[in-house]
Amino acid sequence: MRFAAAFTLLAALALVPLAPVASVARGAEPMMPAPQKEHEWLQKFIGEWDSESKASMGPGQPDMQCKGTITSKALGGFWIASEMKSEMMGMSFTGLQTIGYDAKKKAYVGTWVDSMTDHMWKYQGTVDKSGKILTLEAEGPNFMSDGKTTKFQDIYEFTDKDHITFSSKMLGDDGKWVTFMSGTSVRKK
Repeated sequence: MRFAAAFTLLAALALVPLAPVASVARGAEPMMPAPQKEHEWLQKFIGEWDSESKASMGPGQPDMQCKGTITSKALGGFWIASEMKSEMMGMSFTGLQTIGYDAKKKAYVGTWVDSMTDHMWKYQGTVDKSGKILTLEAEGPNFMSDGKTTKFQDIYEFTDKDHITFSSKMLGDDGKWVTFMSGTSVRKK
């Protein structure tokens, strides 16, 4: 008797993961999330952009100037994926960025990888009350201290629908934020 009851319980539990499949087979639509206003906010990144930036090379050294392009596309209504291309120090550079909104965390999230480093950056951030500035935070290798990590911020401000100013900052050992890159992106006509 115990064996039969245990077998029946195990058989019932084994079928639980199949319940959503069975409901689809019966014609019921699966519950899929819908994009929220935070996902819609990201759509302003979509398009082709020309970008100019400068990177600080350290005290007493001239800034490095860079020009490039950014192509941003939608992945459904939830994500944007951007490809950045430029020349840096005589070498071609490619970066890939994703940004989405995680409704459970109530935060913007994303990733960054590029052709010059082996670190995958993982972002989390917010849009300010004005609705114009997205600040993404991450932890990554400290450029000034081998083997250490520190906090970083990437900040994007839409000055209008066709212009973005951006900056990248890192938290120094002294607890102060240091801007090491800044620039502008202009939507291609």
